[in-house]
Amino acid sequence: MHTRSAFLFLQLCWALVGGAVNTQAAAPDPAHVMPPKMQTFALYAEGPIPNAKPTPNEETGADTGWIQKVSQPSIQVYLPAKVKATGASVVIFPGGAYWGLTFDYEGVQQANYFIDQGIAAFVVKYRLPNDAWMQDKSIGPLQDAQQAMKFVREHASLWNLDAKRVGAVGFSAGGHLAASLATHWEKALVANPNNTNIRPDFLVLVYPVISMEDRVTHLDSRKALLGAKPTKAHIKYFSNELHVTAQTPPTLLLHAVDDSLVDVKNSLLFFEALKHQGVAVEGHFLERGEHGFVRIAQDRWHDLILQWLGQKGWLTVTD
Repeated sequence: MHTRSAFLFLQLCWALVGGAVNTQAAAPDPAHVMPPKMQTFALYAEGPIPNAKPTPNEETGADTGWIQKVSQPSIQVYLPAKVKATGASVVIFPGGAYWGLTFDYEGVQQANYFIDQGIAAFVVKYRLPNDAWMQDKSIGPLQDAQQAMKFVREHASLWNLDAKRVGAVGFSAGGHLAASLATHWEKALVANPNNTNIRPDFLVLVYPVISMEDRVTHLDSRKALLGAKPTKAHIKYFSNELHVTAQTPPTLLLHAVDDSLVDVKNSLLFFEALKHQGVAVEGHFLERGEHGFVRIAQDRWHDLILQWLGQKGWLTVTD
């Protein structure tokens, strides 16, 4: 329904329902009952992109939902209608094996789901690792993830969001990035003069890559991020199950046991590491679903996320 048509429809409904009681009642404000238009921001605003080499923007696929060659990172802002707003927000990292971004399905579609539940959503178009436009391609995505958390917290008051209820949601390789953010937040890899908190308050990982170890990892993701012959130090640093501490955020894990692309061992290893450190963790391991949960209805796993967020209090307004 177009915005103008929706507005006229709301006016009509208001007149029919409320007109008999009070003929002078004003029609509801569309800005109160409808979500605002999505906004896009350069992730580093007008400042320099850290760890970048001068290069032309050769990004492709924006019109297909599968984006490649990202060298200019950005963030899309989706806000819920004021009447639904909970004050909570999620920063979303789409997957794509660090070779591309499944931006529509694992970004835009998920953001629209969250705002319908009253949760603000920020979809990150993070840089894809490439020696052509990065000095160190292994840390480029993590820099962008940290910057995205900083962006949300530093703009929270502008959008009436609670800076203490900002979570990270990651899919597949985007799950690896979200887990990296959650386990490597103590050292900022981007400029942070205000010492803004870059630790997610909670973490939702959907069929994530977690480890870079040979027998567990998704090899294409590892090759894209760390190269064909990664060092042992690189493998250890980006195997997130090895860096869980008691300060790692509470986590929800969703994974299909029959996932033939990203082995469910990734989620199981992270689950065990979180449990060992006493971090609140919940896992749902679905018998069938495959990678991308292509065999099950979105409502099934969306409901699991929403239930967990509600049970943990992340959707409750706090002082």
